[in-house]
Amino acid sequence: MNSQWKSRFAGLFVALVGLSSAGAASAQDYTYGWNPRSGDVWVDTWASDMNRYGSRYRDPFVDEMVRYYGAPRDLVTGLLVDRRWAPGDVYLACSIASIIGRPCRYVVDIWERDHGQGWGNVAQGLGIKPGSAEFHRLKKGFVPSYDRWGRTITIDSDLERDFPGRGKGAQGKSSKGKPAQASTGNGKSKGTSQGQGKGASQGKGQGAKDNGKSKGNDKH
Repeated sequence: MNSQWKSRFAGLFVALVGLSSAGAASAQDYTYGWNPRSGDVWVDTWASDMNRYGSRYRDPFVDEMVRYYGAPRDLVTGLLVDRRWAPGDVYLACSIASIIGRPCRYVVDIWERDHGQGWGNVAQGLGIKPGSAEFHRLKKGFVPSYDRWGRTITIDSDLERDFPGRGKGAQGKSSKGKPAQASTGNGKSKGTSQGQGKGASQGKGQGAKDNGKSKGNDKH
């Protein structure tokens, strides 16, 4: 009996491992692979994170591209599903397009032709040079997207002036990794903490005062 259960457990374990491996392989099986080479480590890091988010939560990712970057829904869905683009590439294409005032499809066509050059060179060819105001805008755009998804993002030194107090990331996600509502009450939270601290301090002082009275009464 024990041997039968062991055999079944072993078979189930092998099957689960196989499914896990297959899922990981398909997630990385993008048409152009994944090698953004934007010229900025921070951009590459969070564009990579978008691959995880966009693959797992496709609908909110597509909605973001449509609503805030002006991309046609059928284009974004087709890139992700039919043409198997990495979500990070889709985001960079649509974000760059919005910055230069061109349709997302325009940058998509350029990336399909010149993807071997990396996003840094492609963006520079479109007028978005490293260190420029346009490149800063590209980086800055990541943050509100992550906030709308309720997903954690860490701010680098280039963006600290734009998002003060966000150096370690202020937004969160649920314990299960699903999208959570973005936090909008940082000021309120700070005030609450201060209020609690003030109340606790006053209570402690009052308690000490009462103890002093009590000792004085006992003495008399």
